[in-house]
Amino acid sequence: MSPTVNLAVIYYSSTGFSAEIAQEIASAGAKAGAEVRLLKTAELAPEAAIASNEAWAAHAAATAGVPVAPPDDVAWADAVIFGTPTRFGNVSAQLKQFMDTLGGLWAQGRLADKVYSGFVTSATTHGGQESTLLALYNSIHHFGGLIVSPGYTDPVKFVDGNPYGTSHVDGQGANPVGEATRDAARHQAERVVRIARALKSAPAAV
Repeated sequence: MSPTVNLAVIYYSSTGFSAEIAQEIASAGAKAGAEVRLLKTAELAPEAAIASNEAWAAHAAATAGVPVAPPDDVAWADAVIFGTPTRFGNVSAQLKQFMDTLGGLWAQGRLADKVYSGFVTSATTHGGQESTLLALYNSIHHFGGLIVSPGYTDPVKFVDGNPYGTSHVDGQGANPVGEATRDAARHQAERVVRIARALKSAPAAV
């Protein structure tokens, strides 16, 4: 029997677009046979800032029940898919702060030899999507992790057009997550699970 892959989908989302993609990835990962944990990062913004934005406040209330990721969930996982909105072409502070808490696991070598991938949202076309994913992957190199980007490994990627990871332009909240993005998210999840399962099946080869 093929081993079960433990997949952690860890994301930050302010107004819900990254959360929606995370849910699509988590669902696809489960359908691919993985044991999935869907987790958000802790919010760092002040309550006044959240309350001043109707969409942000609504999303915070709607996802209050989503568990906040602790470092132990990365230790548990065979594969981790991180998600973030762009922040000036970089990873959001909320996701970066979570990654900065992984130092203890890193020092123990417990972040290495896992599969990692990422997805991103931005308000505008381009908007730093590729640079954000590349910045995210910089940390994975330090982990000793194995980056499994989707590349152009399926026809859906020639529609989505981003080989680094699933991406979505929300148009300042005006563009819902469409089928092209959902197709890309499902493909990314399936590819990550497949590669992680192959690695877990032959640990001596790693």
